[in-house]
Amino acid sequence: MREERRHRCLRHYAGILRAFAFLCVVLLANAANAAVPTPESHFGHPIGVDRQLLDWDKVVSYFYALAGSSDKIRVAEYGRSAENRPLIVATIAAPETLRNLDRYREIQRRLADPRLTSPAQAEAMFKEGKNIVLMTCSIHASEVASTHSAVEFAYRLITENNPRFQTILNNTILLLVPSLNPDGVDIVTHWYRSTLGTKFEGTNPPELYQKYVGHDNNRDWYIFSQPETRATIAQLHNVWHPEIVYDVHQQGAYASRMFIPPWLDPAEPNIDPILLQEMNALGTTMAADLTAAGKTGIAIHAAYDFWSPSRHYQAFHAGLRILTESASALLATPLAVTPDQIDEDALGYKPREKSWNYIQPWLGGVWKLRDIIDYQELAFESLLHNAAVNREDMLRNFYRVGQHEVERSSPGAIVISKNQRDPGATRRMLQTLAFGGVETMRNEAGEYVISMHQPYSGYAKALLERQRYPNLLLYPGGPPQRPYDVTAHTLPLLFGVDVKFVDAADHERLSADDLRDPPARDFYTAPDTDGWQAVNRWWSNGMTVFRNATGDFAATPRAGSGWREVKRPRIGLYKSWMADMDEGWTRWLLEQFGFAYTSLRNGDIQAGNLRSHYDSIVFADEPANAIENGHQPGTMPQEFTGGVGVKGAEALREFARAGGTLVFLNRASDYGVGMLGLKVKNVLANVPPREFYSPGSLLNVKLDLRDPLTQGLPEEIAIWSEASPVWNADAEGAVAKYPDSGILASGWLLGEKHIAGKTALIHTRYGAGNVILFGMRPQYRAQSYLTFKMFFNALVMD
Repeated sequence: MREERRHRCLRHYAGILRAFAFLCVVLLANAANAAVPTPESHFGHPIGVDRQLLDWDKVVSYFYALAGSSDKIRVAEYGRSAENRPLIVATIAAPETLRNLDRYREIQRRLADPRLTSPAQAEAMFKEGKNIVLMTCSIHASEVASTHSAVEFAYRLITENNPRFQTILNNTILLLVPSLNPDGVDIVTHWYRSTLGTKFEGTNPPELYQKYVGHDNNRDWYIFSQPETRATIAQLHNVWHPEIVYDVHQQGAYASRMFIPPWLDPAEPNIDPILLQEMNALGTTMAADLTAAGKTGIAIHAAYDFWSPSRHYQAFHAGLRILTESASALLATPLAVTPDQIDEDALGYKPREKSWNYIQPWLGGVWKLRDIIDYQELAFESLLHNAAVNREDMLRNFYRVGQHEVERSSPGAIVISKNQRDPGATRRMLQTLAFGGVETMRNEAGEYVISMHQPYSGYAKALLERQRYPNLLLYPGGPPQRPYDVTAHTLPLLFGVDVKFVDAADHERLSADDLRDPPARDFYTAPDTDGWQAVNRWWSNGMTVFRNATGDFAATPRAGSGWREVKRPRIGLYKSWMADMDEGWTRWLLEQFGFAYTSLRNGDIQAGNLRSHYDSIVFADEPANAIENGHQPGTMPQEFTGGVGVKGAEALREFARAGGTLVFLNRASDYGVGMLGLKVKNVLANVPPREFYSPGSLLNVKLDLRDPLTQGLPEEIAIWSEASPVWNADAEGAVAKYPDSGILASGWLLGEKHIAGKTALIHTRYGAGNVILFGMRPQYRAQSYLTFKMFFNALVMD
């Protein structure tokens, strides 16, 4: 009995000691957390309050303050934005994990490439490794909430002592990017503050919220044109190889409160089935967790397909791409939504009706920034907790996807001849693929060879083969089901590079030096895209540039006749207040190739005397009404309203009559035709989508090689067609025409008969000047290297 009492006493005191130890841990944790600054103390207001947005420098300083006060978070700058703001990533995990980041990064590297790691070695890594989650916020800066959510969630994750957060910290490494577009954060914040208390409160700014591409910064994930994209790929994706990338967005205000995968059809066929199934499972679990938390208006399998790799990089690199889109308010201003304002139809569901994928409709109320943040933080927690509890299985599947890639049996390889018309574009295409992790080899004949037995073979295959988008209609005989983005992404057609798919190939590894830019020369053939960068360098250095009848360039004329001096063009690029993305892409392209240009606002054109200052004036893809009229009075502050107007139109006509060149891209051509009174007809003007539809496709045309616009191009090419005008077959000055059949090169095309034999490019005279109508986007998203040359030729037109 005495012995039993002694054991009871020992157990009692042991319990007291355990409780005391636990209390000490809690007190110590609370003491540590007490030193962690709250968002309110840093920003001067709680996160999510009405009418308060954040400045990027304050966001950056807050994350560094968190890192300075907690051992669960590290913050680093990993690049600079287009306007030189810092891009930061917060790495959040358990302190022990953060002390051993190099080890976990090495595990990821080895699991990402099964050639480095045997299945037996991988099994040990599945048990040891962490689930890497990259979470990216506010790439679209008018979707303001996710940067706020990132701030508050980071604070909660490192200060709240709850079991779910502890599981997350112990089993995952969260790479949290508070914004992929810090320039846009400040642009939108400053605009919002300038309009507070006016009738324009809550509107979007009258400028692109990324220096060059605005909303299209989320369409840059295989061409890698922008500094934000390149830094994120080079310093995060390709270093950490995340199992999950969660891209946080907002959507319109009048349908669901949040969209979560599964995606709609179609899915890009080179994405591994394991990833598709895991995205389905993770998305539906997130929806269940939001519903369990009492949130309504959750839509799944709606709105977004999974086709274009321009919107996702990780799905071709063995990772899950999770996207959520929360309903928007008026930036940080509450929005009252009445039941009758709820949309009747949305792609994949009806927002006013209950259905299997929209179980609890949201039918109106006041919607605030705080509501968006609440939904987003629940989604953050759900995704991370599921990643944590399924850590080992997800690591195993990550490795299996890589095994599938290296074991691909058909095709065996993709071969790119060394003798290409355009060596500059060929090299750029190979450099682009290499930046995305694709390995290129050389065979004994000197050809470039991309083996399909490598971890990212599906990525290379997706970008190098032709797309055949399925013929999806909303109902039999009905209109087309709109794809979320474009339907073609065939780099060989865009770059003008010949490739062939083969069953097998002998090859040896290509050294990185072989893909470097070559030394500058003093002569370039017309097809070589590098020549245009060279001539701009020559001009900038005060040199004289010569060109011959075939379009070749030289710094000094070569033997033979036909060489003439080419003056540097004085270029004006129209820039409306309607924030035109294609204008931004055009600016980017001109700068990359070294062209000097001036942005022209409405008043600049209306001032007249244009010929004294410019040789060429370019109008990027923009609707005719937007160019002519711009924002209507009352919809924006007065200084941002109006368009070119009557006065500007007369100034443009006078410019052309006096010998200037007017260049109109895609939809802007409709403005040019009407403003100049040209005798051509857009044959698609009244054709409904059910009869003709080309939603971002590559279409075959035949060129008239006698026209100077075509110098450096082959007779048959593929052009980018997206809401593009098509003119009558007998249009005066036709330079490019569609064939009578076989028009689709890649993507999706309905109603070929409407454009068969018709005109896609016009070069005509107006007075002493030139008018060029592109029924295409020749500088499409920095990708269409083949047709860059037609655009550049237009700028130096006599």
